[in-house]
Amino acid sequence: MIDVVSNYKIVQQKIREAALRSGRDPERIKLIAVTKTVPVEEITKVIKAGASNLGENRVQELVNKQVLLSDVHWHLIGHLQTNKVNKIIGKTVLIHSLDRWSLAETLQQAAEKRDITVNVLVQVNVSGEQSKYGLAPQQVEDFIGDVSELSRLNIMGLMTMAPFVSNPEETRPVFRELYNMQQKLQIKWPNLKHLSMGMTNDYQIAVEEGADIVRVGSAIFKHQLLEG
Repeated sequence: MIDVVSNYKIVQQKIREAALRSGRDPERIKLIAVTKTVPVEEITKVIKAGASNLGENRVQELVNKQVLLSDVHWHLIGHLQTNKVNKIIGKTVLIHSLDRWSLAETLQQAAEKRDITVNVLVQVNVSGEQSKYGLAPQQVEDFIGDVSELSRLNIMGLMTMAPFVSNPEETRPVFRELYNMQQKLQIKWPNLKHLSMGMTNDYQIAVEEGADIVRVGSAIFKHQLLEG
């Protein structure tokens, strides 16, 4: 049996330990519980246990769940198609996956119509995997410069996904590269404060390397607790 509340608390504790190992304040690390395919009843359990930030990969699933779970902060963490922008605009505290100019333009236009500002992270494909979305590292600075001219988009930081590997230690250079990139870019754009990186397989490494947002789903909702 899966005890999602115990799992959630275990993940919180591991985040705390990773932060302390790297000399960081655990209170500055935000845990996003990723609710992809998870029934509302199970999500409600972790909300009652203290979860206030939920993440979804798909627009329609986020919109459907938000109707039932409105007293939390919703994050869109998956790839966003331009034709889905009007469905999601104004429904998130943060879109983690800004990865191309056409999406930036579409978000700007939709935000202008609603007279709102949209918080975004720029997605970077640090590992260079063809299966992953995101800008190449060498494109990021110019892209941020261009998007900064769009009055309705607020770039709050960077996001990446590391390769899925059997040994999480192998992800460390990916996270370190994004952290170093953020440090460099913050000289010009001080508001790039957030690093969204790390998932179930590697979130502890990500925290040690500077992540202040981690996106964890399976470790909370899919893992069975070991007894004894």
